[in-house]
Amino acid sequence: MIRAVVFDVGECLVDETREYGTWADWLGVPRHTFASMFGAVIAQGRDYREVFQEFQPGFDLYEQRQARADAGQPEIFDETDLYPDVRPTLAQLRADGLWLGIAGNQTVRAGGILRSLFSDDVDLIGTSDDWGASKPDPAFFVRVAEVVPHEPGEILYVGDRVDNDLRPAVAAGMHTALIHRGPWGTIQWNTAEARDLPTFRIESLAELTPAIAKFNERARSQS
Repeated sequence: MIRAVVFDVGECLVDETREYGTWADWLGVPRHTFASMFGAVIAQGRDYREVFQEFQPGFDLYEQRQARADAGQPEIFDETDLYPDVRPTLAQLRADGLWLGIAGNQTVRAGGILRSLFSDDVDLIGTSDDWGASKPDPAFFVRVAEVVPHEPGEILYVGDRVDNDLRPAVAAGMHTALIHRGPWGTIQWNTAEARDLPTFRIESLAELTPAIAKFNERARSQS
């Protein structure tokens, strides 16, 4: 049975349109051009951070984040950047008695923002900077398994990426849900792995509650 649900952050809970738009502005690149290059890099199977190199060779993302902060333009997201299905879904899953967590590749600053937004809604918030391990490193999902009070086979990890989310979570023995939104979710949606790996393929987080209920009912009937 699924007893815990852990969510990725970007393009799962948070719409990153504003964040990447501000990076385009910081680079002095038209937002449409930046977005087009972003999609091309993803479609080629490259690390998204290579997008920045296309516009500014030698670009150091961590250094530039600090430079933005020093210039009064730090990374920011808030309630207005959450997808509209996030709050109702968390409330329903909590009402269903599921343990809930948020864990993604995020900075310490982003972790603080997440805690301000979700500390009353979930049982745990963890970030790659907190843990010293980033997806798709197996160590990240080892850490997830350590902090969730259920067995890996009772955990559902929800994300928008086959490479960073589904593949390593399945390797760690977890169930997965692939959500069809954002650049990665859209580009990877029709690949063989996107069809075969996840326990659930969903268009909205709202689909999780009935999908998990049906899955658990089937598990109970087979036990």
